[in-house]
Amino acid sequence: MRPQLRIFTGDETDTLDQRQVSVPLEELADVLSEASRGNRTWVRDFAKDEIQVSPDLYEVLCAYRHLRPSA
Repeated sequence: MRPQLRIFTGDETDTLDQRQVSVPLEELADVLSEASRGNRTWVRDFAKDEIQVSPDLYEVLCAYRHLRPSA
């Protein structure tokens, strides 16, 4: 069973930052895209958090950032 995103209420006995969760990029992108369009506060709360991505995905993201037209 794959992990699902859930709301942290503070009632957990273990700390969440000691665990890693694997999430398909498609699922993460859908949630972040919708939340960003909706200007959700929690997106800004996590804006400075670092995530780990594979080296090949990082290369694609960097190339996209440099090639896309600026607004």
